[in-house]
Amino acid sequence: MQPVVTVGLDGSPESLAAARWAADEAETRGLPLRLLHAWPTLAPEPARLPGEAEQNRAARRLLAAAEAELRAAHPDLSVVGSLVADDAEHALLEAAAESEVTVIGSRGLEPAESYFLGDVGLPVVARARRPVVLVRAGTTEQEAPTAPAGRVVVALKLHGSSDDLLDFAFRVAAARSAPLLAVHGHGAPPHARLPQEADHGTDEHRTRDPRDRLDDALAPWRAKYPQADVAGSVRSDAPERAVVQAGEGAVLLVVGRRRHRAGPAPRLGPVAQAALHHGRCPVAVVPHD
Repeated sequence: MQPVVTVGLDGSPESLAAARWAADEAETRGLPLRLLHAWPTLAPEPARLPGEAEQNRAARRLLAAAEAELRAAHPDLSVVGSLVADDAEHALLEAAAESEVTVIGSRGLEPAESYFLGDVGLPVVARARRPVVLVRAGTTEQEAPTAPAGRVVVALKLHGSSDDLLDFAFRVAAARSAPLLAVHGHGAPPHARLPQEADHGTDEHRTRDPRDRLDDALAPWRAKYPQADVAGSVRSDAPERAVVQAGEGAVLLVVGRRRHRAGPAPRLGPVAQAALHHGRCPVAVVPHD
């Protein structure tokens, strides 16, 4: 199948924000955009019952309105509508397996609202084979025109391979001509656990190694993208808090998810969970080994 960017569309403000972000991403990548609307009770044409016919008409209207808006904003973009008679989670997972990027809307920020994110978004993010981006209403440049151009932020651990995350983050940053910030949080600084009169001189020595390892991880990618504006930051804070704070004002926050985690079902780590529930910008979750 031809590479494509897919967005899940249900007519909510969040899914429309996701569609606008996905259209920008598809245009940047030179790929078609697929608008996917899934509903289990969609009926094959011609619909036999009045309720089926109305559901089909509503689904077509939803796609037609989104297509019209996106074509007006992106006249050179190939936009394809896709109606699927299926459960939304299953349809999105199937689409994600054959898409370069899958984009869905997210409402999850406050604890009382987080079940909306978990309803479809979290299972898709936790199981998808390829990158998934979650977008909240009000976080795209079109919806926040006064916001300054931001950077791409990628959260890195310093053990194991980060190649999949860095490949995705560098590609997005280069395509958008955006600066890239790689962030690693490594917990409280040593002197935070020492008495006030203790010598703090060893803190710089203890944080030098993470900085060196971060530079080592970025070195081949800096060579591959010599024009990229890249910075690394090692922060003496809990990784979850460091990443969410670094993502403030970003155009995209990129976090990772292990493809094979122990347990009965796929799940997200604490950094990805924090980014999805508390990040105020679009968040990309990239599966990696």
